[in-house]
Amino acid sequence: MNKKQKKNLIRIISAAVLMIVLNFIPVEGAARFFLYMLPYLIVGYDILLKAAHGIKNLRPFDENFLMAVATLGAIALGIYSDGDYTEAVAVMLFYQIGEWFQSYAINRSRKNISDLMDIRPDYANIESAGKIERVDPDEVEIGTTIIVQPGEKIPIDGVIIEGGSTLNTSALTGESLPRNVQVGDEVISGCVNLNGVLKIRATKNFENSTASKILDLVENASSRKSKSENFITKFARIYTPAVVIGAVALAVIPSLATKDFATWIYRALIFLVISCPCALVISIPLTFFAGLGGASREGILIKGSNFLETLSEVKTVVMDKTGTLTRGVFDVDAVHSDKIAPEQLLHFTAHVEKYSTHPIAATLRKAYPHSDDDCKVEEVEELAGLGIKAVVNGKIMHVGNEKLMEKIGAAWHPCHRVGTIIHVAIDGEYAGHVIVADMLKPNSRKAIEKLFEVGVKRIVMLTGDIKKVAERVANELSLKEFYSELLPAQKVEHLEKILSEKNSGKVAFVGDGINDAPVLARADIGIAMGALGSDAAIEAADVVLMDDDPLKISKAIELSKKCLLIVKENIYFAIGVKILCLALGAIGIANMWFAIFADVGVMVIAVLNALRVLLR
Repeated sequence: MNKKQKKNLIRIISAAVLMIVLNFIPVEGAARFFLYMLPYLIVGYDILLKAAHGIKNLRPFDENFLMAVATLGAIALGIYSDGDYTEAVAVMLFYQIGEWFQSYAINRSRKNISDLMDIRPDYANIESAGKIERVDPDEVEIGTTIIVQPGEKIPIDGVIIEGGSTLNTSALTGESLPRNVQVGDEVISGCVNLNGVLKIRATKNFENSTASKILDLVENASSRKSKSENFITKFARIYTPAVVIGAVALAVIPSLATKDFATWIYRALIFLVISCPCALVISIPLTFFAGLGGASREGILIKGSNFLETLSEVKTVVMDKTGTLTRGVFDVDAVHSDKIAPEQLLHFTAHVEKYSTHPIAATLRKAYPHSDDDCKVEEVEELAGLGIKAVVNGKIMHVGNEKLMEKIGAAWHPCHRVGTIIHVAIDGEYAGHVIVADMLKPNSRKAIEKLFEVGVKRIVMLTGDIKKVAERVANELSLKEFYSELLPAQKVEHLEKILSEKNSGKVAFVGDGINDAPVLARADIGIAMGALGSDAAIEAADVVLMDDDPLKISKAIELSKKCLLIVKENIYFAIGVKILCLALGAIGIANMWFAIFADVGVMVIAVLNALRVLLR
């Protein structure tokens, strides 16, 4: 609870206590009026000031104006007739209770986003003249070495050049599982260093770092309004003046006909209290704000309420393969040996690739990381477009593709598995092969299943990879529709075709690479894998998944559907109750206490319903 909320709560309690005390004090006339004005002004002075400010700026028709007119009118009727000011004070008191409750609810929904704001680094440590100096992160240039102590946030994206540690990434990804890092690993700003001291070479300036981009996305999200929010804004502009005109007509026309001014003015004041559009004006934006906050807690950054609304309408999901459904890095999938043990074949192959900078060579070394002093590698020769030749423990090793095997006359044979096949020959005889493949992400199968469960009707995979690899991935994921060997421009063409089909509904595209940026921008909703994705993809996307988990796509859609359902519930409930109560007030069935429920009660119920978005 902030200072303003505490102050308002004290005002509400003070006014309520005064009201209770005054009920036991037998006082009449002017003294009664002045005594009742104390709780009224204590709890309502700011509403009167806001109403006066609105009139002064020629924008009078808001809820402050309605409350001011209704309560001042009730006070005037009290002076004119029976000296009862209880209803006037009660209307203002309960209205402020509703406002306080609404403020508390908004602060609660903001907490998820304010927690995310904690990723902003306050300083960066650099070494100067043998001492550690704290500087503003904005002052750190690319290439500068920064030092991150245990418990500190990483201020700028970079590469570890010294040290190892464990990072807490929960503020970015929504996942509590820590991440171990060591020399050579890329790290992003906003993560908290848990134990070891790290020396990091900055690869970006602060303005372009991950933390800055995320904060910018979050801060600008609320400026992009949904269709529902825009509707409520337009509705309130027309609705409030119309209600005021209706109240004036209700007060004047029947009064002239019946000469019973007090009764009809009282009904008009009830009409004004009931008509206050707080439930809609507050609960609808609050629902979307809570939805954006709830998504950020899960590591899903949605750039605006409009995109949250579009997500709920997605019927077709088009997905890139590499880095989206697969990990985007090679792993040894299998080792098939003809002459020696599979582990020994992998052992020799990894040592032959010891000095190569090729990504596949790095994969082989990773698969067999053991150092072996007894394994002597010499006369290493790279054969362009074919592979590598080397002498290992006196044996001539050839490691490469089919062309290399044919060149040396080794009787190689194809493999039934799909992937990159690395053939191995020892002293000219074929020894077997190692299959290297881009493996599925752990949650890819479940992600596809969940997408269908949340209402997606069609999933299409687009990839630039060869048909065999695409077919293998599609079969493993039970995807019926996929297109392979596509250039970036061809991906856009396929997406355009899908968008033009009548039964596609809203189309989402999910990708991570820089070549996906045009497709992300063209789709109805673009979803980027953020943690490993390129800056261009993140900029072009409407939704960013911070931990690259494809399962988060269905979570985002599920949350958006829940959000939109609550919005519709609040709209129908609030308008329905308002219309019913307005009719009852106009014909004299509803009194001022009934009006208070129709205003404050409906608002509280709508706000409570809005906060359901935050429930997991």
